[in-house]
Amino acid sequence: MENGAAQPVIVAIDGPSGTGKSSTSKAVAAQLGLSYLDTGAQYRAITWWMVSNGIDIDDPTAIAAVAGKPEILSGTDPSAPTITVDGTDVAGPIRTQDVTSKVSAVSAVPEVRARITELQRSLAAAAEKGIVVEGRDIGTTVLPDADLKVFLTASAEARAARRSGELKGVDVKSTREALIKRDAADSSRKTSPLAKADDAVEVDTTELTLSQVIECVVTLVEEKRAAK
Repeated sequence: MENGAAQPVIVAIDGPSGTGKSSTSKAVAAQLGLSYLDTGAQYRAITWWMVSNGIDIDDPTAIAAVAGKPEILSGTDPSAPTITVDGTDVAGPIRTQDVTSKVSAVSAVPEVRARITELQRSLAAAAEKGIVVEGRDIGTTVLPDADLKVFLTASAEARAARRSGELKGVDVKSTREALIKRDAADSSRKTSPLAKADDAVEVDTTELTLSQVIECVVTLVEEKRAAK
């Protein structure tokens, strides 16, 4: 700890949709002065590009062939994260139902995962003070040497209620079914499935408020920092 400067710390936060991953990760990064990366947004961005360019989402070979084409840039400021594809701001378009329904299929293609994983590792390596990276396979595949790995969970009901709160006009039952379907797809894919790393700290957010989850993760990070 020279000159009192904190050592850079790499934090991996994984878990299924609706566990509070993004809100928690952003807040933790902002509070601790770290960079922030939403890896799901990168997979959504490449999916958006595939859809926009008329690539057949049901054809993994077609997806693999063009996985290297789009230029995806992620801004890692937690207070204003940005994402562009070939210079176009896609922060809005990547959240549409059309992209959401196709992202699991695109993400399952090994060439896509290899491309995006490389991007994620380079962003983590470039973060001078450290970074909070959120996703589904960060602690297991992308950054297996992360200083701290957190796996957020919550009941399907709690997650569906949160998600339908985010997606206006969507009923909880259909959201719950979509979440369970996506979890199954993400957990069963061959390449880097959604999984909890052996050395991850599991935090069940079902009964917790967002601020309690943030406080819990901040404490975990500070403990790791103190031990470095």
